[in-house]
Amino acid sequence: MTFSALHQPAARAAAPYSRRSVLTGAFALATAAALPLAAAGRAYSAATPDIIGCAAWGARAASEPVVVLDNRPERIIVHHTATANVTDYSKQRAFALARAIQTYHMDAQGWIDTGQHFTVSRGAFVLEGRHNSLAELRTGSRQVRAAHCVGQNTVSIGIENEGTYTSEAQPAAQYAALADLCAHICDQYGLPASEIYGHRDFNATSCPGDRLYAQLPTLRKDVAARLGTPAPEEATDPLEDLVRQVTGRPSSSYEEYLPAGLLP
Repeated sequence: MTFSALHQPAARAAAPYSRRSVLTGAFALATAAALPLAAAGRAYSAATPDIIGCAAWGARAASEPVVVLDNRPERIIVHHTATANVTDYSKQRAFALARAIQTYHMDAQGWIDTGQHFTVSRGAFVLEGRHNSLAELRTGSRQVRAAHCVGQNTVSIGIENEGTYTSEAQPAAQYAALADLCAHICDQYGLPASEIYGHRDFNATSCPGDRLYAQLPTLRKDVAARLGTPAPEEATDPLEDLVRQVTGRPSSSYEEYLPAGLLP
């Protein structure tokens, strides 16, 4: 995740849809037409992950009322925290991470609460981020306005993954927890697995890291398998592929780190 400037004006206008979403849109519509029950979000039942609420990990109260929107989200956006790839997989570490993120977002960024909806620790603990995100997920009809991706905060669910995944892959248990969470969100909100994106699809950032971003096609397939729906067809974008070959990865005007002192 880009911790320092998620709600700052973007270096370029954030498009409502990425290149990949435009190219896969026709397939998504065809899938929805072929699977009307799946599109309704209640024809299948993905396993409900154990999500630890804000009160359990010791969240502060939001500085002002969290806004609950009447619309359902249209997609899921995956981030990484760009923090150390620790081997402390304990629940205590997960709680400390959640508190550190909230402290940084509220005290340094001036936001009302944690920016993202949910966080997955390296120990595979899933935590609620912004207050009321879990309650609204359970109802499956509304979403909380967040602060995780410029231009997408009213139409997407943001998931943070603890760690830095530019050249290293996630621990297997963390990846499985992410897939379970994505499947549950898709189930609750009637989203197809094709609507899972990386932060860099919408903003000029390297988040969620090259390795995790490259894993997203597999994540979409694994989520579809959990939902019992066909695997999404992955479209290619020759222009974006060329840009990646030349630049190595998207340019980033955002710093991606949690300041020292907030975590041990």
